Amino acid sequence: MTRFAVGSDHAGFELKNLLADHLRSQGHEVTDVGTLTADRVDYPDFGAAVGRAVASGEVDLGVCVCGSGLGIAMAANKIAGVRAAPIHDVTSARLTREHNDANVVCFGERLTGPQVALDALDAFVNASFEGGRHADRVLKLDALLAE
Repeated sequence: MTRFAVGSDHAGFELKNLLADHLRSQGHEVTDVGTLTADRVDYPDFGAAVGRAVASGEVDLGVCVCGSGLGIAMAANKIAGVRAAPIHDVTSARLTREHNDANVVCFGERLTGPQVALDALDAFVNASFEGGRHADRVLKLDALLAE
């Protein structure tokens, strides 16, 4: 069982709930950091909340959703220790785990259909970091936090 934090703004609310329910149906533990309604809110608050949960070790992985998946990824990436990637298909979801050791995946409800998002989430969950030559690159990413 993997522990997940999920979060979204109003533009990602429906897809976030679908993805959270999907994770729970697979036996994963899910912490929903909000938003809990479709009322207008700001994506940085929820991207950061997911990022903090991942970085602190409270959860293993994170899922963020906003309208595009871009802004909420930027917010999550401001948290040290987070490697959040906007995802639009199964291949990018798999590769970001295998090559980039991503620990947060971000979707755009306005850009990615529900079935593609579900399939991509499964690819992300079932992939694992390959290490090797990719490990050196991830260390370089992490070193950028000192700048």
